[in-house]
Amino acid sequence: MEIRQLRFFIEIARKLSFTRAAETLHIAQPALSTAIRKLEDELGLTLFNRSDRKIALTAEGETFLRHATAILDDVRKAEREMADIRGLTAGEVRVGVTPMLSTYFFPKIIAGFKKRHPALQLSVYGDSAARIQRMVAGGELDMGVVAGGAIPEDLEYHHLLHEEIVACVPADHPLAGRKSVPFAELLREPLILFKEGYHLRELIDEAAAHVGEDPRTVFESNLFSLIRNLVLEGVGISFLLRMVVADEKDLVALRCDPPLHLDLFIAWKRQTGLSRANRAFADYLIDQTDEYYRLSEMYGSFPLP
Repeated sequence: MEIRQLRFFIEIARKLSFTRAAETLHIAQPALSTAIRKLEDELGLTLFNRSDRKIALTAEGETFLRHATAILDDVRKAEREMADIRGLTAGEVRVGVTPMLSTYFFPKIIAGFKKRHPALQLSVYGDSAARIQRMVAGGELDMGVVAGGAIPEDLEYHHLLHEEIVACVPADHPLAGRKSVPFAELLREPLILFKEGYHLRELIDEAAAHVGEDPRTVFESNLFSLIRNLVLEGVGISFLLRMVVADEKDLVALRCDPPLHLDLFIAWKRQTGLSRANRAFADYLIDQTDEYYRLSEMYGSFPLP
């Protein structure tokens, strides 16, 4: 039995698809199927039911999944401890971030961290906060930015950001001269929103239900830069974090009435903890966000150093 086979098995169990698992693992599907067949032969058990192009874990597969997950957790813990022994001259940080932060907030964070720790490898994965939370819990990421709400008990976390959600319009939009607009009125404008499954979208939908309005959605995307550019093109308005549009000269940020806010946290798996390299990144990220808010309070809006 090889660690590689365990990783393959866990990914298939997560995706319940050999095709999607092969894409994630960046290997050919026949090679993946062969590896799992060999694992089943070695165990003398059938781990997956395969029928009508659908797969599901057998009872034996469910049991083996628990053991395989525990084994990989131990392997990752050992790797982290060995990295700690080596010190910060080697190591990898795998972090997940949300679309807006990956465009605005994290480039400066990554540049500053790499300048301070040039020997460390930093891998950044972009997705929704909900997806990132699942990947951190599953051990696919060392840490990630997750949204406020029900954070599972198996994750440890630190509060990063409490940011206002603002309506963004181009400078020549009829609403551009107003400082705040009733949220119900904003919902009647053509809206460009993040796709369902993104926490910001969930907050907008919940607030819309509270005021009894159906959002007039004309376009959905998970790409922050596309949403921003479509707003500038006059396709519609959107709801974004104030911090990511504070320095935009061609966009006007309007306060929603009542105001809306979003909380973001940096989270990691409680059981495995953080390696020295990951702890260095978490500490740097927390220090920089604290500094951002200190400067914001002093000067209004201020970019990260």
